[in-house]
Amino acid sequence: MRHQIKGYRLNRSMGHRTSMRKTMIKQLFEYERIQTTLAKAKSIQPDAEKLITLAKNVQKADDTLKINARRQAASELGNASNEIVKKLFDDIAPRFTSRKGGYTRLLKLGPRQGDNAEMVVLELVSE
Repeated sequence: MRHQIKGYRLNRSMGHRTSMRKTMIKQLFEYERIQTTLAKAKSIQPDAEKLITLAKNVQKADDTLKINARRQAASELGNASNEIVKKLFDDIAPRFTSRKGGYTRLLKLGPRQGDNAEMVVLELVSE
């Protein structure tokens, strides 16, 4: 039984899973739309939305809270994510100030030809 177990294993080790998650979230914020499998998209969607909520909630806060939130986002996204964090806080989060949640959307594309995996497009909702 899977009581109190959150997330997807995706047939990968823990280190591979976390690095893949960080990379995919960075790519989502950079390109604002990525094409991936349904399982991978469902595994990163909540983490990406939590980062957008973090960035959105400190828009009108004082400087210390803004710096702390940027550091939290940078630690979630890993090394060399300064441009992505800047884009998240300066471009992406202000777009969703009037929205309470649901910042991303999954659009199903059908099965992949090679292994029949369900493919989706994960994108940021445009407002």
